Amino acid sequence: MKTAIREVVNANSNVAVPSIRKKTLWKQIVNSRTLLFMCLPAIAYFIVFCYIPMPGAYIAFTNFNYQAGIFGSQFVGFKNFEFLIQSGKLWMLTRNTILYNFAFIIFGNAIQVLVAVLLSEVSSRKFKKLSQSAMFLPYFISAVMVGLIAFNILNYDYGFLNTVMKLFGADPVKAYSTPEVWPFIILIVHLWQNTGYGSVVYFATICGIDQSIVEAAQIDGTNTLQRIRYITLPSLKSTVVILFLFALGGIMKGNFGLFYNLVGSSNSNLFPYTDIIETFVYRALMNQFNFSYSAAVGLYQSIFGFIIVIISNWLVRKFDSESSLF
Repeated sequence: MKTAIREVVNANSNVAVPSIRKKTLWKQIVNSRTLLFMCLPAIAYFIVFCYIPMPGAYIAFTNFNYQAGIFGSQFVGFKNFEFLIQSGKLWMLTRNTILYNFAFIIFGNAIQVLVAVLLSEVSSRKFKKLSQSAMFLPYFISAVMVGLIAFNILNYDYGFLNTVMKLFGADPVKAYSTPEVWPFIILIVHLWQNTGYGSVVYFATICGIDQSIVEAAQIDGTNTLQRIRYITLPSLKSTVVILFLFALGGIMKGNFGLFYNLVGSSNSNLFPYTDIIETFVYRALMNQFNFSYSAAVGLYQSIFGFIIVIISNWLVRKFDSESSLF
């Protein structure tokens, strides 16, 4: 009887209803068990390092005491946040962190796309592989080595830069006493270290373009610039948007290794231009042993970054729903 009623309803509504019932959740899990097993390491990583430590955020609202523990310490509400706002450091840390990361995102993605496009147009496979290897190598150099290289170049007494300038009769540069130049130094070092690694994703996207489209464009008489403009760059649009959203998720998280090893923790003359949230938290922990202020800054950092991701994804979904994350 139920089957007959269903057939009548389907005939009247012209809506096709599959005869096979949807698989239950358990059957879907069983059928996808291989993929789930492959995801287990990533799931375990996020559970251990992201979700289990979340109750520790309560420290931001306490006057932390070692003997009393996290939940036994005195609850002080938002006093830790009030101190950070009144001290004036919170605005400086937020400004520096956002501006640096924004510069890294804009200039980094632009140069990575440019490098990927140029490599895709190289006909020699040997030159292409050699170039990729040479650009990829700086990514594996540790931040300690990067800081050491920068120090040997910028040192006032015996640095490479000042040695060359003295040979030409020019005045040496006091880089570690001139805070205004450090935003450019940090940006250049970041681009040098991450351009090769970041361009791999864009290069892989370009390699995935249907070659029949490229061949058809060549037959129509298009030149290299026209193919890049009308085929390559539009194909990179979704990848650029997704990577941009991912990068915005970490816009409040600075590269501690880069900043700490380039600038150090004792040159306070450079802090107004180089101090970010991570370096401030490190000094608060190592020099003042103030866990409460450090936790307050870290919680503020996470909430602010979460809000930026939600707003950015909403804007992307409003203009291009297919390119949004969710």
